[in-house]
Amino acid sequence: MPTALQSSFTQEELEPLTAHFRLTSESSVDKNHSIAPVRLLDEQECTGYIDRVSGLFGATERSVGGSLFAKRYSYLTVTPVLYAMTMYGKGLDAALENCSVESMLRDDGVWLPKLRLTDWSVSEASENGRREWRDNILRSLFAGNIARLWRSLSKANRISSATLWENTAVNVFWLYEKGINETADPKRQARIREDYDYLLSAPGDLFGEKSNPLIKFDSPKVKLPAYEQPLRIRKTCCLYYRTDGERSYCSICPKEKQN
Repeated sequence: MPTALQSSFTQEELEPLTAHFRLTSESSVDKNHSIAPVRLLDEQECTGYIDRVSGLFGATERSVGGSLFAKRYSYLTVTPVLYAMTMYGKGLDAALENCSVESMLRDDGVWLPKLRLTDWSVSEASENGRREWRDNILRSLFAGNIARLWRSLSKANRISSATLWENTAVNVFWLYEKGINETADPKRQARIREDYDYLLSAPGDLFGEKSNPLIKFDSPKVKLPAYEQPLRIRKTCCLYYRTDGERSYCSICPKEKQN
């Protein structure tokens, strides 16, 4: 019998969603690092969970562990939802209450959790109603999920909300600039450009904020000696360099460029 996920997408559509963007229909056996993220709206639950996952990153500070969790969480939610919206014309319900983080360790020990949804039903735009349909998806994803969780993470773990939103923006930029199939047909390429442009100009209420939190991170890319392609340097540091055993900077870290 097909799973709910398989019933919502064709086999061809499933491949990138499960293999690359880590959607799953299965619960993890690791209950210590799996969680329904709505529980993280409680301050004690939030600090306790970040304390538990921080060790997976080699982080000894909550601010570091919280930022690195946010990088993974934004990837888990943002990339599959936006990919399905743009590439397949299918809307997933990414409200916080519909999501579960399912813990998964790669063979080399890297923590790469997956996203499981309680309700897998998908929506599709009516013939002339795509803009309203898209707004509903974005509002559910950002205002109904990301913004609420970021406020809790920021308060409970003393992380800058700007860092959390830039962690989100980096995933949006990557998806539309590199992660989406560049060989898509012209109609789909036009849809990619249309949705990306809209994400960078959409009103703040769709994000649960007074203004669009992605815009300020969309800075011009610069050419760096060690890289063939220009890169967009971050405005905030994700704190990865403060993990045990690393002490190195990401390629787009603003701190590294200052040294």
